[in-house]
Amino acid sequence: MKKTLLTVALLMGFCSQAQDFLVGPSISYQSQAGNVLKVGGYYMQPLAQNEVGIKLEANANMAYFREQFVVIPEGSFTFYPTLNRLIVPFAEGEITPYTVTPKVGLSIATMLELGVGYGFDMQTKQDVKPIKGFTFSLGFYIPLNAF
Repeated sequence: MKKTLLTVALLMGFCSQAQDFLVGPSISYQSQAGNVLKVGGYYMQPLAQNEVGIKLEANANMAYFREQFVVIPEGSFTFYPTLNRLIVPFAEGEITPYTVTPKVGLSIATMLELGVGYGFDMQTKQDVKPIKGFTFSLGFYIPLNAF
């Protein structure tokens, strides 16, 4: 089992470096003032001979707050200071019409990300509690052009 997991992890890391860019869908869970499901897409571009990278992402944040289903658009920018390892750190900034959230975390083969941060309330949506405070996220990124 350990050999299988190691082989899959190494192949994922190899595949994530095989293209000039990566593009695909993303799905994430985020806990920030409640549970949020994030569905969207991303574009990742390695820079400087695959030493560093950036990722742009657009999401629809779906949540059930105060007996009301809400969908909130979100854009994010992620910076990877290194891409030549299986596990790499990242710094990310997310923005919605209501919140700005800086985050830091770890990415495994640019396909699985764990992040923590703090959301700052810019404007409270009417009839919805403020979306602010500490946040934790777990995201899956599926590169459609990795092979």
